[in-house]
Formats: sequence, structure tokens, C-alpha cells
Amino acid sequence: MAIDFEPLQTKSLARQIAERIRQSIVEGQLGADDRLPGEAQLAQQFGVSRPTIREALKRLAAQHLIRSRRGPSGGTFVNRPNEQQLRDSLTGAAIVAVSMGEFDSGEIAEARRELELLCCRLAVARHTPEDLAAMAAEIEKQCDPQLSDEDFCASDVRFHRALVDASGNKVLQLVMFSVIEALQPVINMVIFRFRERAQIVDYHQRILDALRARDAAAAADALSGQMRYLEQQIDVAQQWRRERSAD
Repeated sequence: MAIDFEPLQTKSLARQIAERIRQSIVEGQLGADDRLPGEAQLAQQFGVSRPTIREALKRLAAQHLIRSRRGPSGGTFVNRPNEQQLRDSLTGAAIVAVSMGEFDSGEIAEARRELELLCCRLAVARHTPEDLAAMAAEIEKQCDPQLSDEDFCASDVRFHRALVDASGNKVLQLVMFSVIEALQPVINMVIFRFRERAQIVDYHQRILDALRARDAAAAADALSGQMRYLEQQIDVAQQWRRERSAD
């Protein structure tokens, strides 16, 4: 299938200018809500035309790094970090990496186990009633025998997202978003034929009960048990695939 790509440019002044401004933001020389110089001033500083500056600013706006405001107090300003945009960016990068075979199932399972155990320990002390209610609601859904495999997997993702949110740590929540939203579904796709739903629900219930009791050891034991179970099912699924390939 032919793809109609745009012609390549050997050199783009707008791209270079956008990159320099982006670097100033990343390095902290420009902070959140700082106002950028006007188009005329930027054009003079960079020695380019105003249309070139406009193109550079469009590139930055497309990356959600800047915003424009009209009026007497208007101008172009540096955006504050948006949590959802950061999450989407991380998730997108993780999905691309998985699709290109950068991570294998064992690496994904190992990373998830260690990071989620940390979240679990924090959640024991920091969870809110809303966190527990969200997890309980997912367990109730998972007990429905009419629930499809796809919906069960989605509920599994939501349960563990609620567990991570209960940690109360925004950095972990951001990092784990890509693991939960992008990498966990990969594992679910590999093992859904081989796992027992009742086993997963039992682990989820044990995790929830331990959180309610604020029992860190029991919560970690239940989560570790689920992670070991999933890793075993990964091995079973991979062996099944090898046997099918051999046949």
C-alpha cells in the first residue's frame, strides 16, 4: 500500500527555533506561565521572518507546550504541565515500544511487579474510602459470569489503576499509568486463555481486604501472589505457542 508522505526538508528553521524554545522550557529557563517575547522580537533574535516564527510557535502549541491569549494582556505563554497529556504521551511511547518488540513479557511483568508493590505498600497507609470503593466496584463486575473476556481485562486494568491511585504519589501514578494502561493489557492478551478468572478475583479481594485492615504484609503477599500467578501463566502461554509453531 502506497503512503503519501510529505516531502522531506533538509533544513527547517521553524523546527530548529521550536526546538530551541522547547529546550529552554525543559531546562527551566522559561517557567510555567512565563510570557514569550512577541513575534517581532523573536524574529529579530533569531534573524528570521515573522511567518517562520509563527510556524515555530504552531509546532510548540501542537506539543501543548505553549498557549496564546488575545487582548491587552494577551500574548504567548508557557503552559503548565498537564497530567493527562503527560500520561497520554507516556502511554503512547510505551505502546509504540511494545509494538516494536522493545520489551518482552518477562520484562513487563517484572517491572510491573516491583513498581506496583511499592504502590501497594503506600496505599495501605494512604488509601481513601473512594479508592476502596472503586476497587470493590471492579471486583463486583469481575464476579459476573456473563462478563466478556475483553470487559474482564478492562476491569482488571481499572482495579490496578485504583490501587496505584491509592498510593497518593503523583510521580508513581504518572509512571505506572503507562504500565497499567499500555503494558498490562499486553499481558492480559497473552494469558487470557489460560488464567482462571476466579483466581484473579480472589487475589483482588485479598488485596482489598488487606488495604481495609491496613495490613501491609498481607497486601504485599496478595499482590505478589497475583504477580507470580500471572508470570506462571505467561510461561504456559509461551509454551503453548511454541508447541503450536512446532506443529
